[in-house]
Amino acid sequence: MSGLPVFEAGGYRYIEAVFQYSGGVAAQPGFEIERARFMKPLPLHDAYGAVEAYLKGLGRPTAAFAACELRSPEPFTDQGFYDFNQVYVTTLERWGIYKGGPEPVNPVARTNVCPMYDKPAEPVMHAFSYTVPAQRSGGAARGSFITSGGGEARSGSGTYRERIVRPDDTSPEGLREKVSFVVAEMECRLGLLGFSWTDAVTTQAYTVQNIGHLVGELMAARGACAGGLEWHYARPPVIGLEYEMDVRGAARELVI
Repeated sequence: MSGLPVFEAGGYRYIEAVFQYSGGVAAQPGFEIERARFMKPLPLHDAYGAVEAYLKGLGRPTAAFAACELRSPEPFTDQGFYDFNQVYVTTLERWGIYKGGPEPVNPVARTNVCPMYDKPAEPVMHAFSYTVPAQRSGGAARGSFITSGGGEARSGSGTYRERIVRPDDTSPEGLREKVSFVVAEMECRLGLLGFSWTDAVTTQAYTVQNIGHLVGELMAARGACAGGLEWHYARPPVIGLEYEMDVRGAARELVI
């Protein structure tokens, strides 16, 4: 078992990251993670109510909420992204998940991207994941996890612009470096959660750039596409970022 912090009320462990989301989550022993996608994405206010009702129907507390996938109309500025996240975490705080203060704690994983086409008029929730008691078979035997989406920005202080790998460079070699960086980050997160590419059920890429020449060399060759690669024609959530990924190993996925 990894030495990651555990959110006991939710039944999952998580990778510490920033105030708006964790780096990923994995179910603790006795639990497994399910993912539910809305057939039609819901505006956030409506989605929160739908999540509460859904979890209540399963007999699960709101603390079981472990990850979500959002869609926004356009990439944010740094300040705009900060402001959006300040509002976003208020619901997690009300649900007893997020803890603010000088050293905020947020165990929930998240992906937030911006579709190139069929853009939502406002931020919406595309899907969410949650823990349930483990069943006797299926996902319980292999463990379950969700990584947060990650783009080609190095960790640390400074603006996104200052941390982006090969900023403004969408040449074949620029994209190669960006994709390599993000794939390595996903591999690191998997390892921290106690998994590897062989445990991935689905791998997702989010970009409007042509990455076709890189899929085989940088992803499939290292086992990152065993279940195929799901390409969403969308931009990462902050201006200047070009490529994002996340990886899922949920016990079950369904559409509601």
